[in-house]
Amino acid sequence: MQARYQYKQNMPQHPQSVIPCLQSFARNRLVTMNKMIAFLLMAVLASASAEVSTKELVAVVRLTPHNSTGGPNVNGAITFTQSATNGPVTVTGTISGLKEGLHGFHVHEKGDLSSGCTSAGGHFNPNGQNHGAPGDAVRHVGDLGNIQANSEGIATVNITDTVISLSGANNILGRAVVVHEDADDLGKGNHSLSLTTGNAGARLACGVIGVSKV
Repeated sequence: MQARYQYKQNMPQHPQSVIPCLQSFARNRLVTMNKMIAFLLMAVLASASAEVSTKELVAVVRLTPHNSTGGPNVNGAITFTQSATNGPVTVTGTISGLKEGLHGFHVHEKGDLSSGCTSAGGHFNPNGQNHGAPGDAVRHVGDLGNIQANSEGIATVNITDTVISLSGANNILGRAVVVHEDADDLGKGNHSLSLTTGNAGARLACGVIGVSKV
């Protein structure tokens, strides 16, 4: 009888005193759940951001002769591929109808071919820089250097450039690619045109860059 009485004495006298403990436990659980939800949302957003940043962009251009009634019959197809936002752009393709040797190869500012390649304007140069080589710190955005035609007049293009882009400030979509008659001196010659056009001569062929895959 004495042991049974002692047990009753140790029991909580006020059951409602347990309620604050339960409320505190519930609050802690809620905080933990909110933290987990926030973490999961951040993970989802990070994954979505990574997917966008690695989304491949592809553009194409069909090159046609500047003067189709008497000039060189220069034709070609070029593909621009950018595998990640702000990543390098690979430029690939084939151009035919050229004389053997080097030919200036640039992105020009306007996608206007209403007067042939002449209406494409100058090199794409949004930063107002001097003309240069593709690897120079100072260059036009559109300065892609030279392509090399073989003895059959065919140039295989395979360029990787870190300045042009298919989005953002240096976006070349809607602009024109122009192939020139002569070699680009890359801004290193002593000609009066070296720092503007690379003294690359007449415009042989051109085309407007359009979206192929987004």
